[in-house]
Amino acid sequence: MEIIRGSNSFDLNEFLKRPLFAHLSTITKDERPRESPVWFYWDNECIWIIGTSSDSFPGRIKEKPRCAIGIVELDHTTGKVLHAGFRGQATVEPFDQGIAKRLLSRYLGPEEENWDPRFRNLGDSNIFVRFVPETVVVRDQSFVPSI
Repeated sequence: MEIIRGSNSFDLNEFLKRPLFAHLSTITKDERPRESPVWFYWDNECIWIIGTSSDSFPGRIKEKPRCAIGIVELDHTTGKVLHAGFRGQATVEPFDQGIAKRLLSRYLGPEEENWDPRFRNLGDSNIFVRFVPETVVVRDQSFVPSI
C-alpha cells in the first residue's frame, strides 16, 4: 500500500482505530457511481465491512471490484478535519463471527448483551467486504474555526 501524505498529515493507524463512518464508493454495471456509508474494521492493512443479503454494494463489488473509500473525522467547534482517501480493490468474503464482533464492539461497546438487537447473533445472511488499498491519501485539513 502506497501512503501519500500531504504537507500536514497524521498517524493513519491511530485514526483507523476510531469508530468513524467510512464512505464506500462503487460503480454500477452501467458505470454510475454509488456511495454507501458503512462501519468498518481496519486489520492487517485491509478494511472489513459487514454487508447483508439486502445490501446492493456486495453485488456491485462482485461485478466491478475497483472502488474507493473515504473516511473523515470532523469537529467543527475545533476546526479538526482529518481525511483518509483509499483506492483499491474489494472482494466479497464469507461472514466471520470474530471479525464481526471486533468491528461491532468499536461502535456498540464491548458488552454484546447491551447492543441493539439487530446486531446480535449475525450469521448466514451476512457477508464481509474485504477492501485492499493500493493507495491512501492522508491529509490533516484542519482550519481555524469561526464559531
